[in-house]
Amino acid sequence: MEGLVNSVKSAALGVGEFFTPVLKESKFKELGVLTPEEFVIAGDHLVHHCPTWSWAKASDSAKVKPHLPEDKQFLITKNVPCYRRCRQLEYDSTQEKILGQEDLDGFEGDGEGWVDTHHFAPEGVIQKVSEMRLDAPEAAAPASSADDDDDEDAPAMDMEDFVDDGRLEEEDPNALVVVKQAEASGGGESTVVQTRTYDLHITYDKYYQVPRLWLVGYNEQRKHLSVKEMYEDFSADHANKTITMETHPHLNCPPMASVHPCRHAEVMKRLIEQLAESGRELGVHQYLLIFLKFVQAVIPTIEYDYTRSIQL
Repeated sequence: MEGLVNSVKSAALGVGEFFTPVLKESKFKELGVLTPEEFVIAGDHLVHHCPTWSWAKASDSAKVKPHLPEDKQFLITKNVPCYRRCRQLEYDSTQEKILGQEDLDGFEGDGEGWVDTHHFAPEGVIQKVSEMRLDAPEAAAPASSADDDDDEDAPAMDMEDFVDDGRLEEEDPNALVVVKQAEASGGGESTVVQTRTYDLHITYDKYYQVPRLWLVGYNEQRKHLSVKEMYEDFSADHANKTITMETHPHLNCPPMASVHPCRHAEVMKRLIEQLAESGRELGVHQYLLIFLKFVQAVIPTIEYDYTRSIQL
C-alpha cells in the first residue's frame, strides 16, 4: 500500500515539475533553493574538491533536461563502500549491565561501577580475540636431534647442486595453502565481512529547485541489491518515508532509491540564517558540500566523502 502511495506521489510530482517554470533569479539566501546555473556552479566546486565525483550525461536525448548543460546533467560517484548495516548502529539497552566493584577484578575505582554496553549481546555481534600464547604446545615443537647440530657445522650447499638434486621441485611444507572459504568455515557461517558498494547520483529537482540524491546498491559480486537489502543500509527513521523508490530523471533503468527533497531548502535556509546571525556567509558554490553532510544522517553507513572542511 505504501509503495502505491509513493508511486502516486511520484507521478503527481512529475506532472508538477513539468508545469513548474525554470527558476531564473537566485533565491538562495531567501529560500535556500538553487537555479540550474547555481546547481552547475555547486557541482563544479564539488568535483574540484572531491575528485571521486564527476559529471555525467543522460542515457539518451529524451532524458536530457534543457535547463542543464548536456554534459552536466547530473553528478555521480561509484563504488562507495558500505561495511555495516544500520541495525548494527542501533542502541539496545537490554544488552547493558551495570558492573559493580565486585565484578571488576583487580580494579580500584570510585565504587560507582561501570556500564558494559554489550554484556548480553549475542556472541556473533562481538569480535572474539583468540588467545595468544608464548609457550607453544610440546606437540607442536619440532623434534630435535643430533643431526641438527651437525647441520650447523656442515658447509653450505651450492645452489646448483640443490637444483640438480631436484629439491627445488619438492613440495615446500611451509608453502601457503589456499583453503576455500566453505572448507575453512567447516560449512558454517562465514565470519568475513561482506562489503556492499553503492553508486550515488545527485540530480537537480526542477519542482523543489534543490539537489536530489539517488542510490543503487551492489553486493560483492556486483549484483544489484534488492529493495529490502538496500533498506538495511538506510536509517530506520527515514526508510519508506524520506527514502523511496523512484524513476531516475536522466537514466533508463529500474527504479532507484532516492532521498526525497521536500525539506532540503528548509534545512539550507535555516543554516544560512544561523550563519548570518554570527556574521558569516555561506556561498552558493558550497551548497553540495553542505548537502552531503546533512543527508549523511539518512545513510550513515555508506561511506562517501562528506568530511571535506568548509571555509565560512
